[in-house]
Amino acid sequence: MKEKGLHPKNNFKNGYNFDELIVKNPALKEFVAKNEFGTVTIDFSNPEGVRELNKALICSLDKISNWNFPKENLCPPIPGRLDYIHYLADLLSFKGEAKILDIGTGATCIYPLLGVSAYDWNFVATDIDLDSLDIAQDIIDDNKLRGKIELRQQLKEENILKGIIVDGDSFTAVMCNPPFYKSAEEAQGANGRKSKNLGNNAVRNFAGNNNELWYIGGEKAFLHNYLYESSLYRTSSKWFTSLVSKKDNVKSLEKSSKKLGATEFKVIPMQQGNKVTRIVAWKF
Repeated sequence: MKEKGLHPKNNFKNGYNFDELIVKNPALKEFVAKNEFGTVTIDFSNPEGVRELNKALICSLDKISNWNFPKENLCPPIPGRLDYIHYLADLLSFKGEAKILDIGTGATCIYPLLGVSAYDWNFVATDIDLDSLDIAQDIIDDNKLRGKIELRQQLKEENILKGIIVDGDSFTAVMCNPPFYKSAEEAQGANGRKSKNLGNNAVRNFAGNNNELWYIGGEKAFLHNYLYESSLYRTSSKWFTSLVSKKDNVKSLEKSSKKLGATEFKVIPMQQGNKVTRIVAWKF
């Protein structure tokens, strides 16, 4: 099954070899079967199957052999997350050591793992949830990456970069996958609609705890707060970047970035299957 639109360097741009993936994660085997078209695949409405597939995908990459986290945490789709890493590398357009700040890394520590695997980057990864950081640290230790990935806890919900960036920090780029929703209720409503569309009444093809899925004011409020705080730390990173799921948020971000003195603002389109999203990037 080939994924259309993935970055040319993405390991999964030509689809999945399920025989090889089952070797990496034997638990995947029970979910793999031929569909009505004779294609070997999994049932993507089954959250357990999706989880085991993504576990197999990440464990097929260099430097990663273990990826264990609780079922209530969001299971990120590896091909799409890997695309962010590759497009960020294109933006940085240099070969050499890079130090990346990942905002809201979550229990899966997904972007640092992929960045270390693909480009041997160094990371500082943050989250507000201490339990998520404990799980992320276990994953880092299991993969012997303590020297590559440092974790920091954000202690205040209203802050994004404040309390994280300290004197002496110098980052090549900041990256972020912001919460989509304005409240837990909105997130649950979207989850219900997605499950219904997939023909699955189980409440989770997407799991996720509060801080992973929602932020007061939603994606727009988060992004504008992040943009403002980046102007306070303009010399601490060469680039500030974020995924933006809602296209309507891009124009207001660009307008605000100019008011705050950004010297460059870019929009980088991404596509995985039928899902179209984008990275926004700015610098001072």
